[in-house]
Amino acid sequence: MLRPLKTYQLVTDIVGAALFFAFFAIMVPYGTDGIFVGVLLTLGMSAALAVRRLSPALALGLAWASAILQMLFGLAPMPSDVAVFGVLYVTAAYGSRAVFWAGFVSSFVGAVAIAVYIVYLMPLLQGYAVSIGDIRELPSAILILIAAVFALLLAWTAGALVRTAARARANRAAQQRAESETVAEQERVRIARDMHDVVAHSLAVVIAQADGARYAAAADPAVATTALGTISTTARAALTDVRMLLTQLRHSQGDGPQPDLADLDALYDQVRAAGVDLRVDVHPVPGNDVPASVQLAVFRIVQEALTNALRHGGEGTVSVRLAWYADRVDLEVRSPLRPGSVQAEAPARPLGHGIIGMRERAQLVGGTFEAGPQGDRFVVSAALPMGVPA
Repeated sequence: MLRPLKTYQLVTDIVGAALFFAFFAIMVPYGTDGIFVGVLLTLGMSAALAVRRLSPALALGLAWASAILQMLFGLAPMPSDVAVFGVLYVTAAYGSRAVFWAGFVSSFVGAVAIAVYIVYLMPLLQGYAVSIGDIRELPSAILILIAAVFALLLAWTAGALVRTAARARANRAAQQRAESETVAEQERVRIARDMHDVVAHSLAVVIAQADGARYAAAADPAVATTALGTISTTARAALTDVRMLLTQLRHSQGDGPQPDLADLDALYDQVRAAGVDLRVDVHPVPGNDVPASVQLAVFRIVQEALTNALRHGGEGTVSVRLAWYADRVDLEVRSPLRPGSVQAEAPARPLGHGIIGMRERAQLVGGTFEAGPQGDRFVVSAALPMGVPA
């Protein structure tokens, strides 16, 4: 199996192998019967180096074929045999799982073959009388075996370390990509939540004003004109907010301006202009060190609660109570129930997106949230800590 390589990598390997062949072919002992085989073996080792990164399995096969051919012809170890170290390195660094372990096994099998060949087989092939059972040669065989195992396994281990480091880098990169995708998804969810709050509240105000203008148009045209002005102002403000959120969605690197406590008064004025009898009680008042995340959560929860009061509430006074303490802020919005409305039938009906969004707002800052009918009123309450959990 071939690995994908860049052009310069393939060219570098081929040129390096050519230089390797040119250098070590000169070291083949000329004037001997084995010169042709020696050059052929050098060529085989050079070919193994040329394809070592392209196909570690093929490189390992070429190295083994050259080594076996060398032993069959009874040739002594040659300088070109050092290519084996490079081949074992790539089997561990870039090979498949099977090639990885084949290189590991080759380190030991090759070491045994080297020891047996040098001490016993090569003298026999060269005409010397050596007995494999000769115990006098055993210390030499053991020393060669240890040295060969150490050298071959060292090359394989270096490749294994490179493989481990590459996998660690790949895992870190994958983790960073996953974290970036999670952050981006959280940002999209936040923007979608803001979009829902802005559009739902603005449409509720527009609908309330339009209904009031339709009923009052015949009796008092001035009221209708005022209502139309409120509709225009609310729609323009909503359009501005939506454009800002869409800009954030396109360019998520920068956060746009978010509502805070100073915007609550404008929100109250909008709701009162829609014909709601709204009463606001703030005690104790907020300090100067309220976290921005808590301010945004308070604004969005109050906004959604008032939007639900406009859409589903009955006739009567809507009350908002805010109590700012050193460690938390308590929030409560009470609105009259309209018989047959979604709020009146809660929790029999599934929760709507508005209530789910308010609960998420509270949970994001580590707070608690409750919403449901209490007697003839629908009550939204939340307790938000002043310190946002890490």
